Amino acid sequence: MSVPSKKSTGKKPGSRSLFYRISAWLHLWLGFVSGIIVVIICVTGCIYVFNEEITGWMEPETNIQVQSQPLIMPSQIMAVAGKVYPGKQVGYVLYKEGKAVEANIGGRRGGSTLKLHPYTGAVISKTDRKEGELSFFRWVLNGHRFLWLPYKIGRPIINYSTLICVITLFSGLVLWWPKKWTKSTRNQSFKVKWGASFKRVNYDLHNVFGFYALLFLFAIGVTGMVYGLEWWSKGLYWATSGGRPMPEFVELKSDSLQAGKKHFDNLGQKMDISWKTTIGKHPEAAGFYLAFPDTTKAQAAITVIVYPSKGQYYNNQRYLFDQHTLEPLTGNKLYEQSYAAADFAGKLRRMNYDIHVGSILGLPGKFMAFFASLIGATLPITGFIIWWGKGRKKKTTAPAKRTVQTASA
Repeated sequence: MSVPSKKSTGKKPGSRSLFYRISAWLHLWLGFVSGIIVVIICVTGCIYVFNEEITGWMEPETNIQVQSQPLIMPSQIMAVAGKVYPGKQVGYVLYKEGKAVEANIGGRRGGSTLKLHPYTGAVISKTDRKEGELSFFRWVLNGHRFLWLPYKIGRPIINYSTLICVITLFSGLVLWWPKKWTKSTRNQSFKVKWGASFKRVNYDLHNVFGFYALLFLFAIGVTGMVYGLEWWSKGLYWATSGGRPMPEFVELKSDSLQAGKKHFDNLGQKMDISWKTTIGKHPEAAGFYLAFPDTTKAQAAITVIVYPSKGQYYNNQRYLFDQHTLEPLTGNKLYEQSYAAADFAGKLRRMNYDIHVGSILGLPGKFMAFFASLIGATLPITGFIIWWGKGRKKKTTAPAKRTVQTASA
C-alpha cells in the first residue's frame, strides 16, 4: 500500500483541524482573561464548602445530644434575647438537629448572634459584630460571590468569569482528546508520569487532573451562574422544562389593612402558632428556619422553612403567614410546593444549591466538590506554566540566521 502524498491529502503531516486550532486559541486567551478570578472562585469555594463542619468542630459546645423532649418555642427565644439585648428584635431563628439554636438579633449587618440550648434555652454563646464586620466564612463567601468589590461590580465579573471557565472546559476537552486511542495515548491521557521532568509533570497535572475534574467543575459552574445571571437562570429552566418560562417570583405580603387589629396578643404568640402549625406537618424534620417579620413594616410576612434532611436543602418546604391574621400566603408555585410534587425542572432548580456544593451526594459529594474546586484552582496556574515554557522553548530553539558567503572575484 502506498502512502498518500501531501498533494493528494490536502493536509500536511501532523496538521490539526480548524476546530482544534480554534479550541486551542479559545482555551489560551479565555484562560488568560479569567485565570486569576477562577483561582479566587475555586479557592474560596474549597474553603466554604465545609463551613458548617468546620464551625461545628471549632465550637464543640454547640453540638447538642438529641433528646426526646420539646424544643424551645420562638417566644422563649424572644424572651431570652430581650434580656441579653434589651430593645432589639429577633431577625431569624435557625433550628438544626443536634445543634444549638441560632438566633440573629438586630439584623444581618452588624447584628448579634445568640446560640441557645435547644431544650433549656440557656445561653451557650453570643457574638456581637459592628456594622460591616464579618465572620471569616462570610468574608470568604463575599469573595466567592463578588470578589470583595461592590456587589454590582463584582457579581458580574464573577459570573461571566465562570461562564468563560465553562467554555474553557469544553475547549480543554477538545485539546485533551487523542487523535488515536492507543495504549500510549491512554497512558498520557489518564495517568500522571510522576517520575518525569517538572514540565512533563506540570503538563500531566493540567491535562489529566483537568479531565477527571471536568464534569464536576461543569456542574459547579452551571449551578453557580443560576444565582448571578438572570438570563442563564431563566434559560436553563426553559431548557429543562421543555420550553416553559420560569415562574416569576412574587413577594408575598401581609394584609396591611389588618394592622392594629387585635387578632393575637403579641408577636411571640404569632411565632409560636406559626411554628406549631409547621412542625405539626413535619415532626421528623432535621431543621427549621423562622424569619421574624419587621413589625415596623405592616406588609412584612412570617416565613418558616422546613429542612427534612440533615445537611441538604433541595427538599425544603416553605410556608409564609400573614403577620396580622396568620393566614397562609401563597403565590410562588416553584418554591412553595413540595419537592415530590415538583416537575423535573422544578426539582432540578430545588437541587441547584446542593449540586453546587456537592451535598446532593452527602458528605462524599462535598469532598468531590472540594477536590474538583482545588483542581480547578490549579488549572490556570499549570496552564500558564505550559504556555510560558512553550514561549521560552521557541526562543531558545530558534535557528541561527544563515549567512551567505560569496566567492571573491
